[in-house]
Amino acid sequence: MIPVGLDEIRALGLGRLEQADGGAPRAPVTGIRADSREVGPGDLFVALNAGVAYVDEARARGASTLVPDDQDAALAALASLVRSKSSARAVAIVGSAGKTTTKDVLGVLCAPHTPTIWSERSLNNEIGVPLTVCRLEPETVVLVTEMGMRGAGQIAALCEVVRPEVAVVTHIGPEHLELVGTVERVAEANAEAVASLPSGGIAVVPSRARELDRFLERGDVEVHRFDPDDVELDDGRGRFCLDGRQVELELPFTQRHHALNVLAALHAYAALGLPLDHVHEGARDIELSPWRGQELPLPGGGFVVNDAYNANPDSMRAALLHLAERAGNRRRVAVLGEMAELGPGSAAYHRAIGELARELGVEVIGVGEAARAYEPSAWSADAEDAVEAARATIAPGDAVLVKASRAVGLEGIPDEIANFARAWSPS
Repeated sequence: MIPVGLDEIRALGLGRLEQADGGAPRAPVTGIRADSREVGPGDLFVALNAGVAYVDEARARGASTLVPDDQDAALAALASLVRSKSSARAVAIVGSAGKTTTKDVLGVLCAPHTPTIWSERSLNNEIGVPLTVCRLEPETVVLVTEMGMRGAGQIAALCEVVRPEVAVVTHIGPEHLELVGTVERVAEANAEAVASLPSGGIAVVPSRARELDRFLERGDVEVHRFDPDDVELDDGRGRFCLDGRQVELELPFTQRHHALNVLAALHAYAALGLPLDHVHEGARDIELSPWRGQELPLPGGGFVVNDAYNANPDSMRAALLHLAERAGNRRRVAVLGEMAELGPGSAAYHRAIGELARELGVEVIGVGEAARAYEPSAWSADAEDAVEAARATIAPGDAVLVKASRAVGLEGIPDEIANFARAWSPS
């Protein structure tokens, strides 16, 4: 981390700040962490929530400690202090789906060419984004952040800390409708990233998200649109068209919706002025984050796709279409949990996904009360019961998808399926 003085932090008046046991009075802070198990000399441990109980342990490890009066405000202030000392070019990645994949791809594409820091896992909220900014090093040239949205004003507040020059909107669709009401308001909330750009900034947006159009009228911001027609994917080989240029990359997945995220990342990469002729050097390190489309083999030539990190109607549709394409002549089964926070239209969204599954010849095991609206062939109340339903349904050679909103907790189901599948007799 870019060193900051303890006196600079004290001047912010964020709460109870105590110097490390035996620490040098003027020693700089060279790391800001929220996990007491990870701290050491030179670090500042910020005690969040139950972390207050570990303040003494952190000081014994050689860290200074801060018990904040307001943890979100404190993290934002600390990150803003670090950011003020950095000239890194920042990217804000927002959208209804595909944020983490786009962030991970952009990070590994940039890293071979310039010192780059990008968010770990899905650290995309008022805690995760500041902690990412606090990882800035003096030599960092590119900072890639992912920003989640659960209401108006949240992305704008995160952008005040990050100060992006490039904003990427991956997708606009129905998400968090219980909180924001309509897809148009989803677009408005995500467009806060575009509004935050300085004059001369660059916005990378999907060509078919017309809900964004009214937020893209700034004459001092350059807008780049990416389109599904600009992507070809053949057995893991991606061909991408960027403003008339062709880019080919070997990819570790076969999902077209992930390839579209790669196209968005390529536009951001080019916006940062990095060399498209050498983008393949980072592509070899692309890998999907856990539970976002990993495929496990099953006996008899089958497979199970673990896409259980999250779900909304658009991502569920994309996953089912991929299952049908990938399955070929295999029998198709999907373990589908409910899609959360869809508001009054929830049942209609679930019914539409059930109809799509039937059109695609996919047998559905529903999980959770809202999943009854899929009109599944089998239904389970929770993840534990879903394992038994899967055991009774899935056979050797099947193509299987597991997908749901994170709260349903289906991420362990694919491994359970692989475990019980080992007992099948060779076909």
